[in-house]
Amino acid sequence: MLQYPNLEQALKYHFGYDQFRPGQRQIIEDALQNRDLLIVMPTGGGKSLCFQLPALLKKGLTVVVSPLIALMQDQVEALRNNNISATFLNSSLNPYKVRSREEAILNGKVKLLYVAPERLLSERFLPFLDLVKEKIGIAAFAIDEAHCVSEWGHDFRPEYRQMKSLRKRYPNIPTLALTATATDRVRTDIIQQLGLKQPSIHIASFNRQNLYYEVRSKTKSAYAELLELVRENEGSAIIYCLTRKKVDELTFKLQNDQISALSYHAGLGDEERSNNQTRFIRDDVRVMVATIAFGMGINKPDVRLVIHFDLPRNLESYYQESGRAGRDSEPSRCTLFFSFSDIKTIEWSINQKTDPQEQLISKQQLRQVIDYAEGTVCRRTIQLGYFGERFPGNCGNCDNCRYPKPLQDWTIEAMKFLSCVARCKERFGMLHIIDVLRGGKNQKITQNEHDKLSTYGIGKDKTVDEWRMLARSLLHQGLLEQTSDGYSVLKLNALSWEVMRRQRTVSLAVPIAQKITWEEGSEKAAEAEILLQRLRSLRKQLADEQSVPPYVIFHDSTLKLMTQVQPKTITEFSKLSGVGSHKLAQYGEKFLAEIKAYRQEQGSQEQVKSTPFLGSPSDTELFTLQLYQQGLNVAEISQKRNIRATTIIRHLADLIEKDQPVDLNQLVPLERQKHIWQVLEAVGDISLTPIRDQLGESYSYDEIRLVRGKWRRENRK
Repeated sequence: MLQYPNLEQALKYHFGYDQFRPGQRQIIEDALQNRDLLIVMPTGGGKSLCFQLPALLKKGLTVVVSPLIALMQDQVEALRNNNISATFLNSSLNPYKVRSREEAILNGKVKLLYVAPERLLSERFLPFLDLVKEKIGIAAFAIDEAHCVSEWGHDFRPEYRQMKSLRKRYPNIPTLALTATATDRVRTDIIQQLGLKQPSIHIASFNRQNLYYEVRSKTKSAYAELLELVRENEGSAIIYCLTRKKVDELTFKLQNDQISALSYHAGLGDEERSNNQTRFIRDDVRVMVATIAFGMGINKPDVRLVIHFDLPRNLESYYQESGRAGRDSEPSRCTLFFSFSDIKTIEWSINQKTDPQEQLISKQQLRQVIDYAEGTVCRRTIQLGYFGERFPGNCGNCDNCRYPKPLQDWTIEAMKFLSCVARCKERFGMLHIIDVLRGGKNQKITQNEHDKLSTYGIGKDKTVDEWRMLARSLLHQGLLEQTSDGYSVLKLNALSWEVMRRQRTVSLAVPIAQKITWEEGSEKAAEAEILLQRLRSLRKQLADEQSVPPYVIFHDSTLKLMTQVQPKTITEFSKLSGVGSHKLAQYGEKFLAEIKAYRQEQGSQEQVKSTPFLGSPSDTELFTLQLYQQGLNVAEISQKRNIRATTIIRHLADLIEKDQPVDLNQLVPLERQKHIWQVLEAVGDISLTPIRDQLGESYSYDEIRLVRGKWRRENRK
């Protein structure tokens, strides 16, 4: 069966990788033993390889069940680019194409077939599968997105339930169920619903270490913050909103601010949705603003930023959606903007549900999201705890760990709150307790005679939000409990009584405003960036010629390796991770030629360069100046060079300081220049943040940086 000395050599030959990711090797070994498997592996963990490599090493056809056309086409394109015989059958094909593909399968020319569950179980297709089994054999069934089989999963699809009939029809063919997210309850459901027989269960850690998680308050300046995030972060971005209307509004605003953004939601026509998705995947546009209708099965590895501009409905969806960032394991950011008005929007949609049990489950899921958003402990502790994985905290890659909020002593307030829970006989939820503490006069209070309690009205000095913040903190710290039946009634425990007896103090983390940090890049990093952009341009050109997404040619991580190693020979090039035998033959010489041309240009520039002196622009700055003099604006230069707009601003600011022909009046209105100049005269040459604090939020860092360039130049004369 195995035609290679070991699995690592097969991996390098077909996929170009030198080693397996954690857990992959064991899963593949089990798959080669024809065992049933349940594989729970987070997005970016390499689930697909767990059935793709065994499919190449076993006899017969591997049938992959996938719920989305986009996902099928994406994976098949990537496999074919590695010279692997894969195909799909779905509703996008005409009858002639279907017949020719079925013929290729029966002739043993295909190793992997992707189908939707509806087609797989259709009356016409099952007899065809019987024929495949008889003629060439079926190696395995791989059920992707297997959480869709469970009503407790975040994307239940009834047609997945019917796949149990596959086991009855083909009892001896192994089944692999794969999903990125599944709680214990969902895992049990998957095994039962698919009829898996004593499956080997592989659960990878849900911890995506490369993702930075943060929550920000959605204040009046939220859009300005979002804009800065998009401009500051290189690569593609997805922005999620709750409603179609919000998606369209935000897309319009971003486009007005020269950001290449498109919309995606169910209100658009099929063709427009499909075109927008294709343009995003192929890097023709950088930002996708979408409802949650977008993203499942999008195999784009280089999304660097996922923003939830509205609150997600549950933690599982949030983990899945935010997890679309950094699938290539490169550092990426996940930002959630949180406001109480979003809660009202979600509560309204929950109240439209007709099933009371569904309402209760949805309300509980919403409360878990709010707990996450308001949490002051490590974000990963809350996220991973939801999936039953214990995490000690101090991840070093979330806002709560990097910027711990200052603690205040709220022991007295905690005693008041817990005493009120006790006096209300532990039969009410959080909002009722807050109403009693604040001296509310509603019917529920008078009916229960809670206006006669000693705790009635003793908390008027705090706002509803402050009491709510305390209550959630008590729950996170384990000093208070709530029922999980959907009603969320507050219950005291032993620690609650310790607080009330003054045996335990309570500290509360007080939220502070977050500021975006700006990093100055070194000249060496700028040069590496030039080569990287050239390689990206070549990749985009090759991808467009083949009508495939750029990452199908090479992932970003492989391009970065090329810039670091700068291979000179085809042998050196072949050793890079991500370069398999087929890609080496197809693209090796082209990328080597680009690297060689870059090195020669650098060499000739080094020879003519005199000792640098203050006022001599760097090569990357001169390239920006050349485009600026051709009449391109910042956004257009950024797009042409495929680097961040903020980097272009930095180039222009440095060019102004070095007395190059850049007209500041075209970039910053004169009145605003004067105001910035006055502040600079007063505070001197300090970092941008305190200057902006003096000017106010209506002034951008870009404007200040540009004016500071001229101010520095004038002050040196």
